[in-house]
Amino acid sequence: MPTILDFERPIRELEDKVSQLQSFSREHGVDVSHGVKVLEERIAEAKQKIFANLTPWQRVQLARHPDRPYPRDYVERLCTDFLELHGDRRFAEDRAIFGGFARMDGRAVMVIGTQKGRDLKENVRCNFGSAHPEGYRKALRLMRLAEKARVPIVSLIDTPGAYPGIGAEKRHIAEAIAVNLREMFRMHVPILVAVTGEGGSGGALGIGVGNRVLILENAYYSVITPEGCAAILWRDAAKAPQAAAALKLTSRDLADLEVVDEIVPEPLGGAHLDWDQAAELLGEALKRHLAELTRIPVDRLAPTRYARFRRMGILREG
Repeated sequence: MPTILDFERPIRELEDKVSQLQSFSREHGVDVSHGVKVLEERIAEAKQKIFANLTPWQRVQLARHPDRPYPRDYVERLCTDFLELHGDRRFAEDRAIFGGFARMDGRAVMVIGTQKGRDLKENVRCNFGSAHPEGYRKALRLMRLAEKARVPIVSLIDTPGAYPGIGAEKRHIAEAIAVNLREMFRMHVPILVAVTGEGGSGGALGIGVGNRVLILENAYYSVITPEGCAAILWRDAAKAPQAAAALKLTSRDLADLEVVDEIVPEPLGGAHLDWDQAAELLGEALKRHLAELTRIPVDRLAPTRYARFRRMGILREG
């Protein structure tokens, strides 16, 4: 059964009426095309109205939609010859982060992405998309391989954040992320990042230092989850919608703040409604930016990446 969010219910009710009319037509041989057309027009109007006025909290819900395509789903649709590589060569294989060499539009790339899992068994294997230190060390190993092979890095992010448990602390999760940040700033190959769902805190930034950072229309990127922010500020996780609005975490907010370079549109209603179209839209943006980045001289890649992040956080008064 597909998951229906509260604000999607009016649309689903209209779609159910269309299905009922079509079933009645098949069973009784009655022409209901006019009624179906009227309902389809109402569905289109409802979608335009609802999705043009989503609150930040509603966009967070869309970013977390269980039917939404994950980074691996995009890789399957956009890449060929994907050769997945495993392990950090120090401790273990972390399935919350995957990666390997692939071809995107015929161009050799290193693809790195996060993975949440589709069912409970996969969720547990992937730790619900929250990586341990070994996940970030694996990602760094793959990035260094990409640098040796002189191929661009494409990083696809959908994580609520790095795993905050005792085991991760024992194996130095903060150090693993910090080393990734330092090393990504030094890389002499193009790095292209896209936030496809959740972009949670340092867990996202640990594979998110890019020459260009894209974000899908209904994704979010934030220093903390709305629930975590609400628990800290108001000691009440129920105030998550209020926190979401204050955090300026939507794609439009982030573009206005120049945290991201481009908003990638999604199919009307969200990427979960049409994976293929969502992948096509993302693929067009990735290929365009890759083509631009590969034209930048190698000795300018690291300085421009560093300068991009140094520009953030400027305050304007008055």
